[in-house]
Amino acid sequence: MSQIFEIHPENPQPRLIRQAVEILRRGGVIIYPTDSAYALGCHIQDKAALQRIIRLRQLNDKHNFTLVCRDLSELATYARVNNSDYRLLKAFTPGAYTFILRATSEVPRLMLHPKRKTIGIRVPDHPVVSALLAELNEPLLSSSLILPGETEPMADIDTIRDTLAKQVDLIIDSGFCGLEATTVVSLVEGVPEVLREGKADPEPFR
Repeated sequence: MSQIFEIHPENPQPRLIRQAVEILRRGGVIIYPTDSAYALGCHIQDKAALQRIIRLRQLNDKHNFTLVCRDLSELATYARVNNSDYRLLKAFTPGAYTFILRATSEVPRLMLHPKRKTIGIRVPDHPVVSALLAELNEPLLSSSLILPGETEPMADIDTIRDTLAKQVDLIIDSGFCGLEATTVVSLVEGVPEVLREGKADPEPFR
């Protein structure tokens, strides 16, 4: 049975944030709030936790996982970006966008698209995520909380508790945080391409 932490959406309690990060470091899978919807997260180097997310969502090997970062300072470690990509990312982060970029060798192979060797990068605008990332001091491996057969993320925290309490280690309850997935933009081919329309405005990338 998972633990439930009720964390304030604007003023996260430091003690609970520290405990949540300890769960991540011990190999836990968590459900946490973002600026678009609730998401699944685990430690970037934990293959067993990543496999649990893959099974829970029934993902195939073509899925682009996302690294959730507190800012762009970690970007060059995990993704290959040129100057124009960086300027674009700087203009649209933090926010409800996921950007698909070519990955560096620092990204675990299990996270990569098998042919394209790409990874999603996201900088959310939510105090709870910011606090988690500051305490963790590295990116969080993440995937939208979209269950098999569904097209939208789970939004109701009570339904999340009832459905997934036995399948994850921690659920962070910060109330309603949104019901749309991120807008996904690929920067792989040099010209922005909208792969999925979500909460953030896709028009700047048309």
